[in-house]
Amino acid sequence: MRIAVTIFLTDETVTPTRLARELEQRGFAGLYLPEHTHIPVERTTPYPVGGELPREYGRTLDPFVALGQAAAVTERLALGTGITLVAQHDPIALAKQIATLDHLSGGRFTVGLGFGWNVEEAADHGVEWRRRRELVRDRMALMRALWSEEPVGHKGEFGGVRPSSAFPKPVRKPRGPVVGPRTLIGGAAGPKLFAHIAEYADGWLPIGGGGLTGSLPVLRSVWTDAGRDPAGLQVVPYAVHPTPGKLAHYAALGIEETVVQLPSASEREVLRTLDGYAAFLPSTAG
Repeated sequence: MRIAVTIFLTDETVTPTRLARELEQRGFAGLYLPEHTHIPVERTTPYPVGGELPREYGRTLDPFVALGQAAAVTERLALGTGITLVAQHDPIALAKQIATLDHLSGGRFTVGLGFGWNVEEAADHGVEWRRRRELVRDRMALMRALWSEEPVGHKGEFGGVRPSSAFPKPVRKPRGPVVGPRTLIGGAAGPKLFAHIAEYADGWLPIGGGGLTGSLPVLRSVWTDAGRDPAGLQVVPYAVHPTPGKLAHYAALGIEETVVQLPSASEREVLRTLDGYAAFLPSTAG
């Protein structure tokens, strides 16, 4: 099983370049970074896992800039977002950012996308909360138009783009309805999420990795009912606190990649955690 990592990189943590070099040298498969543009101080939205919102949420580095640095100092390390808050972006500019990072990294980029949880943050971007899923769906369709090999326009409910010359193109070739880099959608299991995955993604980023025994058969059914190739579905448990038993369970479910959580901490603490996670790498495990 491939083991990638995720971390809240901030102005107080290990740097992207230092971490990326260490990950590649140690044999980790990839680096995924989260996104928050800002955290409004006056916030009524509860932290999804309960308690106080950790300090790092309001100090997070821009994931595309940080991953660009990581790409420049590595050759094999996969790069991804976990997650890109698509509703909070101009889709034409975001399509350019994604395609550029994918091109410059040689096709190593994965778009991990989601719908967000912080109502106040989204509101500052002009997002109507109850319609954010439809907005993301429409913006992904617009980006696919710009990533197409031939100029294709898109006119949707939330915006459009004329047929355009838009380069560079993402490295990966179309997979069924999916155009662009590998695309995974994060979020809790449910009919709406699974419908979106089957419509315009390569798979799922289940946060925490719990409940997969029951939810995976449901997703696979939705996927095949949509006419997607059963072998093409990718499920990548995300922000996992790993144990040998947990990873063995994932492997038994047919999962080929897991993203484990690193602390948002200093270089010394992060490298110490990587030393502990080394036992889970394919080259050193059992």
